[in-house]
Amino acid sequence: MNKDDYEYRGLLATAWDFMRADMSFTDSQYYRDIIRSSGEPALDVGCGTGRLLLVYVADGIDVDGVDNSPQLLAICREKAADLGLLVSLYAQEMEALELPRRYGTIFVPSMSFQLVPDLADARRALDGFYRHLLPGGTLLLTVWHIQGEGSAEWGDWWLVLEKEGFEDGRTLKRSERSRYDAGTQLRHTQSRYELIEDGQVVVAEENERSPELRNYGVAQLRALLEEAGFEVVYALKEFSDKPAAEEDEIFCILGRKAGEAGY
Repeated sequence: MNKDDYEYRGLLATAWDFMRADMSFTDSQYYRDIIRSSGEPALDVGCGTGRLLLVYVADGIDVDGVDNSPQLLAICREKAADLGLLVSLYAQEMEALELPRRYGTIFVPSMSFQLVPDLADARRALDGFYRHLLPGGTLLLTVWHIQGEGSAEWGDWWLVLEKEGFEDGRTLKRSERSRYDAGTQLRHTQSRYELIEDGQVVVAEENERSPELRNYGVAQLRALLEEAGFEVVYALKEFSDKPAAEEDEIFCILGRKAGEAGY
């Protein structure tokens, strides 16, 4: 990977945990249960600063992490050191994985698989996941299915979050706008981060990802997994036990590699 070609840097990286601290996540136990049933070791793809990985490692689960942002991984290592944890982290693109281990479970949370917008690269990522699984191992993807036609034109900026208490009590403000092309199934985003002190913007950063992510429906992603050699075990609505329908906004899809687990 080009060490300078990654998105999560600057304020976007250093403020990542701060901006998400008040968000409620419901996926931690879900992935934990998958790891328990599918087996270790596990791989957290797009692990970022370790939201899931550090909790699992602290609980004795054998899990590695991979992310394409060296800055996010550096933060993860610092957090691990503060907790007295040993972690194995790799700075790689998911479409070009070359890791020293094979895994019983590979999970890609938070719609991270969709951040590979090129369809050929997405296929390479699935091929890489398949290679890195042990026989009988499982792959779990969480997907955001964008609904509606959307607009191919940039929308208005909207305030995502404005929060006080970042680095010496300063205020951090994040704004975003997006456009979605239903024909190509690609979403494009622009984000703006502003660090505010005494009412004045002291740091401002803008980031554009065009395209940002690829949209998938249930049937389309099922077909891609099957092309890569996976048996699709299920597609479920969000983190439930209900079968996913095409109109569902969030779904989880699990594929299994052929073979008997552990051999």
